[in-house]
Amino acid sequence: MINTNGRLEPVTTAYSETSTARVPGRSWTVRLMGHADHSATVSCSTAACRMPPRSKDLASLRAFAARHAAAHARAATVRPNAACHCRAEQCGAHQDTRVQCAGSVVMILRHDPTVGRVWSVAEVCAACAPLLPHTTVIASAPRQRPAATAQNAPQVPAPRTPSSVPGGFSSPGTPGAQADTDAVRRPRRPVRGPRRRSGRS
Repeated sequence: MINTNGRLEPVTTAYSETSTARVPGRSWTVRLMGHADHSATVSCSTAACRMPPRSKDLASLRAFAARHAAAHARAATVRPNAACHCRAEQCGAHQDTRVQCAGSVVMILRHDPTVGRVWSVAEVCAACAPLLPHTTVIASAPRQRPAATAQNAPQVPAPRTPSSVPGGFSSPGTPGAQADTDAVRRPRRPVRGPRRRSGRS
């Protein structure tokens, strides 16, 4: 809930779930409504939000409505698994241009300055957002990173153990390298048998 000062009350709209199931896209609408006595009131689609009293100071009420809508946009964390709210409304805001909902989820703020009485905040897909008139993208959903599993985890090669060099020698620092080196330094001499003396018969 957002009070008349634009500050959050204990009830918050922040999203903290981690489910990947699609959930309906959220939306908030702030309206400035005029009355016959030239006064006006501000209403919010969130009933728990506190609105200022009815007043004839239209400029102050209009400024409050703009701040209130922006506060909803800042307080609501974009949910990556949200369905497109524009599609739920049958894409009525851009009937002339049909598009297949796709892309990441974004939070938008819509306000037509020529009318100046309605501010809308909604979770929509990245395909619909640029087609909606008088729209500003406030935030984007964070990209979901798949959990690392044994199959898709990066394979880190094991440190290579120096192997024997062709020719029968081991590379330095490996077990048996000193023995092989010593063997090279002290080559074995062929064992010869006792010499036979040739005697005369």
